[in-house]
Amino acid sequence: MRVLVTRPRAQAGEWVRLLRDAGLQAEALPLIKIAPATDGAALAGAWQGLHELALVVFVSPNAVSCFFDGRPDGLAWPEVVVAASPGPGTTRVLRALGVQQIVEPAADAPQFDSEALWEQLSARDWQGRKVLIVRGESGRDWLAERLRERGAVLEFVAAYGRTLPALSSRERGLLDDARATPSGHLWLFSSSEAITNLQSLAPDADWAPSLALATHPRITQTARTLGFGRVLEARPSAEAVVACIQSISS
Repeated sequence: MRVLVTRPRAQAGEWVRLLRDAGLQAEALPLIKIAPATDGAALAGAWQGLHELALVVFVSPNAVSCFFDGRPDGLAWPEVVVAASPGPGTTRVLRALGVQQIVEPAADAPQFDSEALWEQLSARDWQGRKVLIVRGESGRDWLAERLRERGAVLEFVAAYGRTLPALSSRERGLLDDARATPSGHLWLFSSSEAITNLQSLAPDADWAPSLALATHPRITQTARTLGFGRVLEARPSAEAVVACIQSISS
């Protein structure tokens, strides 16, 4: 069975290598394109104000990478500033870029998301404290609402945009193969947006014979709404995803 990894290109490549190392057949079919932020001045301004912040929340690995890509020359991440990460992928990128103080969900959390991150943040005093949320040009505001309810002073900066990708001929071939032989393919979804983009890229497709693996209940529901006949769910950790795929293939 061929696993189609639908994450944005940079993360898709990482997951393809991970799955292949586990003995699985995997191919990248990115269904979200990450575009640079349209307001570079806002990114530069956010960097200049980092020393005033109690916390910087990064919503994804792309948020980290794009935020650091927009760093003005001569500025460094202040060691005293704490970064918040929703999961291991974001944490890995932060550590690779030299950020040491990181708050993240517990390793055994059922999901790696805003709710799990809030469990680690909720006991702290946020009254009057400045928090920057680094995200795409749109995003879910659940965590921001919790922080605001606790008195935090919030700022937002868009580090990147998400758009519908233009598939290469190879990627279009993968999509066509998956439609022609659904039993030989497994769609790995880590974002509801990837599923809605798939619908845009193949509006006439019948997904009832197809199999998907989702890494969050909201993504599972989106896949079922699109019409996937069978949708499995696994924790978003690499180990859980690999174990689930191996159980299907055995």
